[in-house]
Amino acid sequence: GKKEEVYVFINRHKNIMKNVDWVIKHGSRTLLKQGCKEALTLFGVASVENLSVQDFEIITPVVKVGDSLEFQFQINNHNSISTKIRVEYLIFYKKANGELSRKIYKISEKEYSKNSKTLINRKQSFKKITTRKFYAGKHTISIVINGAEMCDGHFHVKLV
Repeated sequence: GKKEEVYVFINRHKNIMKNVDWVIKHGSRTLLKQGCKEALTLFGVASVENLSVQDFEIITPVVKVGDSLEFQFQINNHNSISTKIRVEYLIFYKKANGELSRKIYKISEKEYSKNSKTLINRKQSFKKITTRKFYAGKHTISIVINGAEMCDGHFHVKLV
């Protein structure tokens, strides 16, 4: 099928030239954001073995529109070698009809030292923008490591 052709193409053309690698990676971003195991494997970030997330904390459990959601967590690389890790977070935004709309945000994709613990702190803006309308109520955030949801939590959005 189509996906298999894409994987063959990526395998055949990656690591030849830096510019080509950038184009291939950029073209694969949707597959990577979807957590597609084959695509993650091709870019060396498929396994979550010996990786963990701890001390996940939502620092702002109530977010007013105009402010930011702030959260932090620690990534533990229990491997005895440095490991390439793709770190993302998912926000499930509440829609007008009460359903949830999922949006993933990338934090980083890089080598983490062997036996390392890395604290990550992030803010996600809830300022009014034309491309997204915010609705009051319970929202969910999930920490994603190498395409796998590791932990999640809830926060509430207030309009005023």
